[in-house]
Amino acid sequence: MTLASQSDFSQQGQRLVWRQRGQTLWIEPWGRDCLRVRSTIAAEMPRRDWTLLDPAETKAEIYLGVDESRITNGGLSAAVDSRGRVRFFRNGATEPLLEEIAYRTNHPPSRTFKSVGGDLLHATASFTAWEDERIYGLGQRRHGLLDQKGCVLELTHRNSEVSIPFMVSSRGYGLLWNNPAVGRVELGRTRTRWVAEATRAIDYVVMAGDSYAEVLERYANLTGHPPELPEWAAGFWQCKLRYKTQEELLEVAREHKRRGLPLSVIVSDYFHWTKMGDWKFDPECWPDPEAMVHELDELGVRLMVSIWPTVNPDSENFTELARRGLLVETEQGLNRLVDFTDSGVDHTVTSALLDVTNPEAREFLWDKVRENYFRYGIRIWWLDAIEPEMSTYDHGNLRYHLGNGQEVAGMYPFEQQRAFFEGMQSEGETEIVTLGRAAFAGSQRLGAALWSGDIHSTWDDLRQQVRAGLNTAMSGIPWWTTDIGGFFGGQVEDEGFRELLVRWFQYGTFCPLFRLHGWRNSSLDHPESSDPTQGGPNEVWSYGERAYEILREYLMFRERLRPYIMEQMKQASLTGCPLMRPLLFDFADDEQAVTCDDQFLFGPVLLVAPVLESGANTRSVYLPAGAEWTNAWTSETHPGGQRIVVAAPLERIPLFLRDGSQLPIQ
Repeated sequence: MTLASQSDFSQQGQRLVWRQRGQTLWIEPWGRDCLRVRSTIAAEMPRRDWTLLDPAETKAEIYLGVDESRITNGGLSAAVDSRGRVRFFRNGATEPLLEEIAYRTNHPPSRTFKSVGGDLLHATASFTAWEDERIYGLGQRRHGLLDQKGCVLELTHRNSEVSIPFMVSSRGYGLLWNNPAVGRVELGRTRTRWVAEATRAIDYVVMAGDSYAEVLERYANLTGHPPELPEWAAGFWQCKLRYKTQEELLEVAREHKRRGLPLSVIVSDYFHWTKMGDWKFDPECWPDPEAMVHELDELGVRLMVSIWPTVNPDSENFTELARRGLLVETEQGLNRLVDFTDSGVDHTVTSALLDVTNPEAREFLWDKVRENYFRYGIRIWWLDAIEPEMSTYDHGNLRYHLGNGQEVAGMYPFEQQRAFFEGMQSEGETEIVTLGRAAFAGSQRLGAALWSGDIHSTWDDLRQQVRAGLNTAMSGIPWWTTDIGGFFGGQVEDEGFRELLVRWFQYGTFCPLFRLHGWRNSSLDHPESSDPTQGGPNEVWSYGERAYEILREYLMFRERLRPYIMEQMKQASLTGCPLMRPLLFDFADDEQAVTCDDQFLFGPVLLVAPVLESGANTRSVYLPAGAEWTNAWTSETHPGGQRIVVAAPLERIPLFLRDGSQLPIQ
């Protein structure tokens, strides 16, 4: 048994400090109703803040005792006992809001450290699991769940799996695991445990709020508010794998205008370049980028280009990047990390990765982008494969500028987004938008939108997208989209796929970003057998006359909604409140709304119930209690607190307006 002495506790300014048996614990205020906890067995506390911003100045109250000390910041307090266990309380309550697990004989303490070599430690932090707790956020996942209680989640990025280590609890708190290390979070019945495979300290921030909106606002204050979405970005984005030439891309934009169809953004996908790592157009296929951008501008369309971090050894930049140490290195073996293909070859190319955690590498990348894209008028960047994608995910064998991959891998997408955000700022640009396949805590402040990666063209995947998008919103990322129709396997002439595409397009109309993309006519079950440089048509007129008429109506529908979308996006920038959000966000006291995970709110007044089953022509819809709901198609009004069945022919997605609100639905 260990007895405490008052010397175990001390105060350093606004910081409560506990030291015992070689471990140091710091707790300090970090913004309104937020407390940051750091702990280590190192001789000095590491001072890395990662993506966490400096806090607004707050004054803490600290009480030092023998068996327990306490720190209070606004409505949140933390008590530390003689063994260093931390418990959090809201507004003087006696029931803890959150607590590290209690010490038991022959059981590990709430925080553990074990050396894995050098200064790095395997570290865990364990918390009491509450039976009735629901857990949201934590990035974008493929498991198809909204409430993630019971899940074990990797803390690392993969194509279509994005780790944002921020959870929002139904108990009224958020927890940011302020650590980019590879690891996992175990949301079990017996405990919640955060694991870092290689780190120097445990570092987390707890924030309290009286609503989900308050918790997300605290998080935005901690990690950065998103900018206001530019007005053009609220429109329709047209994309496919892939437009091979300048003329092919321009002809699609022209056809949109000939048909009177709205179009905001069109995309030049991968292999428009000479070599991966050259970061420039292939002049044989794209002979006059400046003229292309000018014509698009005349049509009211912006061009987005795909930028990968991959560097082909045959790239004109490879030798310099290798000489200057600007590529990701390995602890052992060659640093050839990506097996794929490239422009102008018919074989596998084994490539390296740019180390964007190095500020010199970010500067090098932006210099090339400015010279080869920006100067032609291109201002929108598709940051693909920024997990980064690798053929083998052996993070412990990677050496970044910031450190070993096990310690810092989570930072990679943030640093790629940072390269473009800071590069655009240096040119005086204020409307900055990147679209990335990964993100991290704080990415939202860099004008970074997230899309859900290379998903499959199936009804299961469509259902997954609804929950994935809602948890992304609860992770503090308000700009999100999906490949409408899925990426792999959609067959253009197949009537079953056309039905799926229509339903996905209707859902996509009510995503924060509205973007059609996919690798059409590729294999669903064996995509590796398809040629990655070839794809089928993917324009709204590609799927037969009936589908076209429906898609056209939803294109026009989105245009009518744009003023409402922009109004809500301003709120997202000001408060962190997402446009697309689960019913529980606004109706936390309605148990049926809380458990409803296949509907969502699009702003405060529009309820969306996407059709997620093949062949369906009706839809069961739950209308939350405490409001009156008007069917946007029929004008029928229903009291909340009930489930009804509504007509859902292929032309119609069920929509309900709250408490007499008016939107230009028809």
